[in-house]
Amino acid sequence: MSNHTFKEYAIRPIIGQMIEGLGFNEPTPIQREVIPAALRGESIIGQSHTGSGKTHAYLLPLFNQIDEDSRNVQFVVTAPTRELAMQIYEEVKKAIQFAGKEGTWRSSLVIGGTDKKKMSGKLSSNPPQIVVGTPGRILDMVREEALDLHSAKSFVLDEADLMLDLGFIEDVDQILLRMNEDLQMLVFSATIPERLQPFLKKYLSNPTHIQTQDNQPSPESMEHRLVALRHKNPADIIIEISKSIQPYLAIIFANGKEQADELANELLDRGLETGIIHGGLSPRERKRMLKELQGLRYQYIVATDLASRGIDIQGVSHVINARMPKEEEFYIHRVGRTARAGLEGTAINLYTEEDLPLIEKLEKRGLSFTFYEVKKGEWIEAKSYKERRTRTRDESDLEKKAKHMVKKPKKVKPGYKKKMKQEADKNYKKLMRNSFRNKR
Repeated sequence: MSNHTFKEYAIRPIIGQMIEGLGFNEPTPIQREVIPAALRGESIIGQSHTGSGKTHAYLLPLFNQIDEDSRNVQFVVTAPTRELAMQIYEEVKKAIQFAGKEGTWRSSLVIGGTDKKKMSGKLSSNPPQIVVGTPGRILDMVREEALDLHSAKSFVLDEADLMLDLGFIEDVDQILLRMNEDLQMLVFSATIPERLQPFLKKYLSNPTHIQTQDNQPSPESMEHRLVALRHKNPADIIIEISKSIQPYLAIIFANGKEQADELANELLDRGLETGIIHGGLSPRERKRMLKELQGLRYQYIVATDLASRGIDIQGVSHVINARMPKEEEFYIHRVGRTARAGLEGTAINLYTEEDLPLIEKLEKRGLSFTFYEVKKGEWIEAKSYKERRTRTRDESDLEKKAKHMVKKPKKVKPGYKKKMKQEADKNYKKLMRNSFRNKR
C-alpha cells in the first residue's frame, strides 16, 4: 500500500479541491515523478504508457500556476489525433468544474473538422488561458492571428512518437518558433525513437528524464494467449473465439486500414456485430463510431494501431490481434488497452512462424504466453512452439536415420524407389516407437 498523497506537493488549496472532486486518492507512479518536477518549472521528457495517469500528471501542476486575472494563453497541450485532443479537453473541463472556476478559467479545443472561420472569431473575441488541440489547426489559428501563443509559459507535447510517425512534428516545430524561448516543455512519449532526438535537443535544455515503473509490458492481471493461425482465415478463428468469450468490449487489431475493412466485413458477413475505427474514416464517421462504442452498441470493434495510441476507448476487456504487429512496442500499446484501472484483461494473439522472434523478445521482457486451440467454442491447451519445434526437429532426424538404414540394391529393378520408400517408412515407425518408449 502506497503512503504517497497529493498533500505532499506544494499545490494551492483550489487544486486540492480539484483533486478531491476528480476522486483521486493517491498519485500514480508517473504523477509522483512529474508533478513535483513540473511545479519547479522544469522541462520534462516522460516515458509512460496509456492509462498511467499521465494526463493529470501534467494538467494538475499547470492548473496550479494559472493566473486567472490574465486574459492571455498560459499553457498549450497538443495531441496527435482529434479524438485524443477531445479526451484531454474533456478532462480539462471536468477539472475546471471541480475547481469551481467555470467562466473564470477559459479553455478552448482547437482541432480540425470544425468551422475554421467561426473558430477564428471565437478565439479572437475571447482568448482562452488553456489551449488543447492538434498541431495543424493550432498552427492555422496562429497564422491567422486568431491565437497569440507568445504569452504561454508551458507547452505539452503528448504522444510525441506518434506525432512523429504521423508527420505532425513539423507543425509543432512551426508553433514553437512562434513562442517564447524560455518555455517549459513537457514531452510525453511511450518510446523515444532516434528520429525524435534532433527535435528534443532543439527545444529542451537539460530536461528531467522520467521513466516510471508503470512502463512495464503488461499488468499482472492480464493473460496472453497464443492461437496458431496456420493457413486458416483469421475471421474463422475469431468467430470460434467469439463463441467462447463474453467481452464487455473486444478490440480486434489489424495491420492496416485495408486489412481492417476486409476483416470487419468478413465478421459482419458471419453475423458478428462489429464496429470499425481507423485513420481512413472521415471525422464524422469516427465521431459517430466512438459515440456508438460509448453507448455499448458493439461488443467487438476492428481497429488499426490508431486506437492503441490516439484514442482512449473505455471498458476494453479483450484485445484480439488478428495478426501480430511487427514490433514489440506496438504489441505493448495494443494490449495496454485492456486490464486497466485494476480490471482484468485478456490478450488473444493469432500467430504464425514469422511471429516467433517477436514472441521470444516479449518473453524476455517478462510476458508469459499460454498456447491454445479453439474448437467448437472450446479452449483446448496446445503445445508451445518450442515443443513443436523440438518434435519437428526430432521427426526430421528420425526420417534421415530411417532412410540411412535402407540398403540400396546392387541391381536397380523397376519399382525399387517405391520399395525403398516403404522400407524407410517401416524403419521410421519402428524408430518412433522406440523413441516413444524411451521417453515414457
